[in-house]
Amino acid sequence: MVTEADPGGARTSVWLAARPAAPGRRRAEAPSGLDRDRITAATVRLLDAEGLGRFSMRRLAAELGVTAMSLYWYVDTKHDLLELALDSALGGQRLPAAPPREEPWPKGLRELACGYRRLLAEHPWVAPLSAFYPNIGPHARAFDAALHRLLEAAGLAGTGRTGAHLAVSQFLNGCALHGYGSPARRAPEADFALALDVLIAGIEAEAAASRRAGADRRPRSCPPGRG
Repeated sequence: MVTEADPGGARTSVWLAARPAAPGRRRAEAPSGLDRDRITAATVRLLDAEGLGRFSMRRLAAELGVTAMSLYWYVDTKHDLLELALDSALGGQRLPAAPPREEPWPKGLRELACGYRRLLAEHPWVAPLSAFYPNIGPHARAFDAALHRLLEAAGLAGTGRTGAHLAVSQFLNGCALHGYGSPARRAPEADFALALDVLIAGIEAEAAASRRAGADRRPRSCPPGRG
C-alpha cells in the first residue's frame, strides 16, 4: 500500500544525509524566527491535530505564518520533515534505565511496551510513518538501547538476544499498525497485557534454556515450505 508517507522510491534518510551549510552570502536571506526544531515541533502539533492525510508543507507554512518555500531552508523534502517529526514524537516516551538487581527485568519491559503503546495512542500517525521510514533517529536508537539493556538483564546473549529484540519490536509495531488511526480497532488493554505476558514468558524460557546449555543456543530454522 502506498500512502502519503511512502517515499515512493530510493532516498537517503535525513539522519544519514549530510546537509551542507548555506553559503555565507545567502545565510542572511533565511527567514528569521525559524529553525529546524521549531518547524519539527509545529509538524508534530499539526499531525496530532489533523492527521497524516491532511499534512502538507503549505499547511505547515500557514500554521507558522511563513511561505512554504521558507521551510526548505531547513529541510530538503517533506519526507525529511516527517522523519524528524517521527523521532521527535518518540522522544516523548520515558525510557527505563538499566534495571537494578533487586528489580526484575520483566517490570522494565512492561513499562517500555506500555509506554510505547500510550505514545502511539497519543500520536496515531507514528505507526504508519514507522512502517515507511527507517527508525534510526536518536530517540529511536535510545529506545533500542533500552530494550537491549532489558534483554541483557534477562540473561540473553547473541542470537537469543537478537531474536528476542526482533520479537518485541515486531509485537509492538504489529499491534500499532493493526489499530492505528482507529481506537476502536486497537486491542483492548487486557488483551495487550496478556499477549505481552506470553511474550515475556517466551523470553524467560529462552533465557533459561540458554543458561542450561551454558552457551548461546543455535537458532531453530523455519520448516521448509511445500512446493
